[in-house]
Amino acid sequence: MAQMRPTIYLTGFMGTGKSVVGKELARLLRRPFIDLDQSIERAAGSSVASLFERRGEAAFRKLERKALLRAAKRSGVIVALGGGTLLDPRHRSIVKKGYLVSLSCSKSEIVRRLAPTRASRPLLAGGSLSVRVGKLLIARRAAYTGADWNVSTTVNSPQTAAQLIARRIP
Repeated sequence: MAQMRPTIYLTGFMGTGKSVVGKELARLLRRPFIDLDQSIERAAGSSVASLFERRGEAAFRKLERKALLRAAKRSGVIVALGGGTLLDPRHRSIVKKGYLVSLSCSKSEIVRRLAPTRASRPLLAGGSLSVRVGKLLIARRAAYTGADWNVSTTVNSPQTAAQLIARRIP
């Protein structure tokens, strides 16, 4: 009997490289890749920033849940979660069925990476980018704990991070 391949979920703060690492991991393992934010945008016909602006965060989170449930029905895929997906404890029970990998990065590197795209990230609006990132990192710290593995993308390139994860998959 063929063994089912586990789904691999990538979590972490904005800018830690979930999408880039996820694409590379999918390429290495020859598996389909799902970017949860892109799935939401396709389903809603609108960008994440526009959804936040027009409908609010609560409506976005409902769409996020639907997208996660759709992704979880597929076996063996690589899923890049949104930075806030695991703030909802119900989502943890969904991703528990696969492997959860948390990508981490230093605050200064996150700020550097996010600066060019700040305008398209509603949660980073207003005030100092460094202060906004710092507050969100503290608020979300618990959401990124409890992963099966943690991989730093501060010092590891996306390719190296994907290789490290790929080596751990049974």
